[in-house]
Amino acid sequence: MQLSICTISFRHQLMSLEHLAQWARSQDFQGIELWGVHAISLESQPQYDAQWLKEMGLSISMLSDYLPLVGDPIVSQQKCAHICKLANYWNTNKVRTFAGHQASDKVNKNDREKLVTRLRHICEYAHQQGLNVLVETHPNTLADTTESILQLLDEVYHPALKINFDSLHVWESGADINYFHNQISDFVDHYHLKNIASREYLNVFSPDNVYSPAGSREGMTPLFEGALDYQHFIDGLSQNKNATASLEWFGNNVKQTLINDKKALDKFSKNIKQAELLF
Repeated sequence: MQLSICTISFRHQLMSLEHLAQWARSQDFQGIELWGVHAISLESQPQYDAQWLKEMGLSISMLSDYLPLVGDPIVSQQKCAHICKLANYWNTNKVRTFAGHQASDKVNKNDREKLVTRLRHICEYAHQQGLNVLVETHPNTLADTTESILQLLDEVYHPALKINFDSLHVWESGADINYFHNQISDFVDHYHLKNIASREYLNVFSPDNVYSPAGSREGMTPLFEGALDYQHFIDGLSQNKNATASLEWFGNNVKQTLINDKKALDKFSKNIKQAELLF
């Protein structure tokens, strides 16, 4: 499994991409998930590009943004074109987005059809640019339940449509993450890994809170210390050398938490390999 840090983890800290890249490499991460806002701000600094990262032994695993599925179609197309251009600039074929900003059970049939049509058009444009569009499993979107996710994949029915499998949010929906992952594994193109102390704190990940410098961080916990039991899930994932995942940490003590989680994952993978040698 190839593991990335997320630049969004450092959204409230004054750190350059160069500093983050050097630090990520020093901790044996393989990639960086680049937040769209950060990619846009870096346009004025052409000394940073995919080749520069490659020389450091890194790559951009995914460009994460929020492509508009409602509103003015011209504005949506312009945003889509801009983000796709940036993805190609950073030599990543993965563009992450949300499937709207409304819970699937709150969207009527007519509005859902409009969202699906817009998403299909985005997928078609991205496909022409050699890119995939990764819809993130996330509450209050059309990808908030297993039923709606499966329906969405069927409705859009486009080869560029993939899934960014956020295991915590799948678990939040009440689904068995291992069973559902097996159902849609052919569509999964990236993973977000994070955890929470208990279900009562799940609202801490709501966008209004998590993007606010003054937002609560209560309940955010290291990967193997939370309510979601990652053991079996990571067992299967760590054996997939082509899998790409990001440690998505929104709390405090960013660097040390990422270091500890990376060490825990490495130790877990090592134990699996040693166990396999015994049989």
